[in-house]
Amino acid sequence: MDNRYKAARLISTLSLFYAGVILLGLLTGLLIELLLVASIALLVWHYLNLNRLRHYLWQSRRFAPPEGSGSWRPVFDGIYKLQMRNQQRRSQLGELVRRFREGAEALPDAVMLIGQHHVILWSNTQAHELLGLRWPEDRGQRIDNLVRSPEFGHFIRARNDKEPLILTSPIDTQRQLEMRLMPYGDHQRLLVIRDITLLVRLENMRRDFVANVSHELRTPLTVVKGYLEMLSDPSQMDPAMWQQVHRMLVSQTDRMDSLVSQLTELSSLESARQSKGSQRIDVSQLLAIVEQEVDAVYRDKQLQVTFDVTPGIDMFGEPRQMRSAFSNLIFNAVKYTPAGRHIEVVWKKVAAGALFSVKDDGDGIEPEHLLRLTERFYRVDKARSRDTGGSGLGLSIVKHALGNHQSELKIRSTVGKGSCFSFEIPSHLLDSRRISEQANES
Repeated sequence: MDNRYKAARLISTLSLFYAGVILLGLLTGLLIELLLVASIALLVWHYLNLNRLRHYLWQSRRFAPPEGSGSWRPVFDGIYKLQMRNQQRRSQLGELVRRFREGAEALPDAVMLIGQHHVILWSNTQAHELLGLRWPEDRGQRIDNLVRSPEFGHFIRARNDKEPLILTSPIDTQRQLEMRLMPYGDHQRLLVIRDITLLVRLENMRRDFVANVSHELRTPLTVVKGYLEMLSDPSQMDPAMWQQVHRMLVSQTDRMDSLVSQLTELSSLESARQSKGSQRIDVSQLLAIVEQEVDAVYRDKQLQVTFDVTPGIDMFGEPRQMRSAFSNLIFNAVKYTPAGRHIEVVWKKVAAGALFSVKDDGDGIEPEHLLRLTERFYRVDKARSRDTGGSGLGLSIVKHALGNHQSELKIRSTVGKGSCFSFEIPSHLLDSRRISEQANES
């Protein structure tokens, strides 16, 4: 049934109503009185329906309007259809807003919607974590009142949509944030904040790496170049001087060769995948070889170096990488421990697998250096490291070699008492059959 409001239908209904009243008035002789009563009754009926509509619009909490009759039925039916259409549109809008919020929450960057006078209209969870906002308490607050930095205040007021701002996080001084402003709607802007701490750190490491490599190579090259200039006329050089020059040339050439070899090894370790345990490593035999090398090279240093190695604890992995890890830690301890001190090397079985540790009673390392010891070319004492021939790459090699064997270097040190460098090889990389045989024999 078509209940739409039509003027022709309203006029025809009203005409039929009054035609009946007129006919009845003519038959009874009360035409004027009946027309007056009918008009008053029609007016009251319309007023009652109008009052029902007013009550529905302003007081009722029902979704559907009341039932209508006569000429009011299309009105109430039209309101019902309008309600249904609005509800559908609200549902679609709510779904759109929900998807937008889910997408904004899934972003790795912080996003904030800034309105007029720099007030916060909306933000995702990342913004709360990076800037320390409290939501929804901070909604409607000025962003420049919450992020109190002169640089940020100038940035937010300048409306610069091209140049980003690099700023330290207001809640974590170790974090570096990149902020960008973009126009969004009428008198609104999007503030996008990205955590670039890792990028800044990598850029600093790259810059330090280039500078350190250049410095490490420049020093021996300068020495070699100077002596080569002296050799332009060999006839004027006495044999004693030539012997000294020759030793220096060989020493500096060995230094450059060692540096290039370590860089090549480090690059190889970084690109290598985790070890799948393809080869069995006799750790006790490997450490016995390292012990002989230490005795041959540092025999005159008067150090007491003890090796407490439990035999039969073999592991699976890459022999070359593990040899680098073992020897670098042992030789580092021997190089930097003062004469007359004690160094203890331990390889033993523990609950989680096998433990290797190198402990000394040397000078120790300050706490601020511990987290950076495995960085390339990082040295606690640069002058002493160069005197001992250190390049600052040894612990970086150890870190990557252990990472390829599902292990991690642990460093403990106390100034004036010494240091301990250790790592654990997980049990699934150990030769369990050999360990069982060794336990049965003992």
